[in-house]
Amino acid sequence: MTTPHHSRRALSRLLLSIVAAVALPSLAHAQSFPNRPITIVVGYPAGGDTDVLARLIAEKLGPRLGQPVVVDNRTGAAGTIGAGYVSKARPDGHTLLLAPNTVAITPHVLTGSAGSTVDPTTDLTSIAQLGSQSLFVVAATATGTTSVKDLVAKAKAGSIASYASPGNGSPMHILGELFNKATGVKITQIPYRGSMPAIADMVGGAVPMMYTTLGPAAPHIKSGKLIPLAVADTKRSPFLPDVPTLAEQGIAGAEVGAWQALMGPKGMPADLVRLLNQHVNEILQMPDVIARMEVIALTPAGGDSAKLARLVATDYVRYGKLVSEFGIKAD
Repeated sequence: MTTPHHSRRALSRLLLSIVAAVALPSLAHAQSFPNRPITIVVGYPAGGDTDVLARLIAEKLGPRLGQPVVVDNRTGAAGTIGAGYVSKARPDGHTLLLAPNTVAITPHVLTGSAGSTVDPTTDLTSIAQLGSQSLFVVAATATGTTSVKDLVAKAKAGSIASYASPGNGSPMHILGELFNKATGVKITQIPYRGSMPAIADMVGGAVPMMYTTLGPAAPHIKSGKLIPLAVADTKRSPFLPDVPTLAEQGIAGAEVGAWQALMGPKGMPADLVRLLNQHVNEILQMPDVIARMEVIALTPAGGDSAKLARLVATDYVRYGKLVSEFGIKAD
């Protein structure tokens, strides 16, 4: 005859066996990863902020995991080629994506294009936010533009008619549309395959201005070839504290920022996400990493994967509305 005591013991054994069965696959993932080199895919050319950050993370992550970590630049379509490649990779942690918040914008822009079906909220796994960046309004010094007021006057007069961007649907493109709306001007976007070629053309005189993160423009600001006119943030940047915000110069409703994140294919096991997240958070606290991120004006972020997932979901909705409002489409 089975007693209540025996029943409880049997139930306890059953529950323990179920817990063990659930835990074993997770343990297997943790023990087997990584078993070969890891690839961090970047959807932009070498030399830009995203690429620089990816190489920094790869440098620090490799020794911690005991395997080489290499960066693979799969450029084009405002980063969606790289995102699409990672979304289809095996979710075993060996293929990752390092992307700016463009990843939450371009799916709304490049509908019907290669990689455009990548929904970052469902087709990718959030691992960790790496950092945040301010966007700046920058003009070529040769244009003689010294302030946002001056820029607006030149735009209305037709002497400044275009701006460079790292691609359709980038945060910089969104900022350009918001700037046009807030000021009543029509400065036309010229999209490039990343920030570095866009900056190069601005320095070379092919385009008069750009909305950009500070990193790619900083050397040319220092040399005097470019001039920062404003920061598109709610407060001044600690990296250029003398540059006023757009709001300080009477331009309201044009605040757009950028962030960088580490992501993976959908379906990544939770234990691998936690492992990578832990390593990334520790890497972001290293003094030399913080110093090197400062060079590209990137403020370390960190936090758990759920924090990044919320950020991605929020931006996906916000930018979807803005893309619809401005009728932003692919080239």
